[in-house]
Amino acid sequence: MKDKRGLYYYPFPQNQKVRMYVNKSKDEICFRLWNNDDSKLWEEHGWVPYSAIKQAIPLYDGSKFNPNEAYDIEIARSLIAENESFRK
Repeated sequence: MKDKRGLYYYPFPQNQKVRMYVNKSKDEICFRLWNNDDSKLWEEHGWVPYSAIKQAIPLYDGSKFNPNEAYDIEIARSLIAENESFRK
């Protein structure tokens, strides 16, 4: 999906107030979280490269926010590829 902020997917499909935006910066896919209930989240947190996310995944403590679910590199790649094919 795409809106004025860019390409996104719902990392938690049951909660469509949360969106994960994706883009390709140079040669790396980056993620940025947006939450309709937390207007400051978008402003306070910038784009995060997937390499940084992979480094942080071992620190996941089993809490509610599972980075393996939220930051889905396969969905991100598909969205970016689909968007690039539409541009041609």
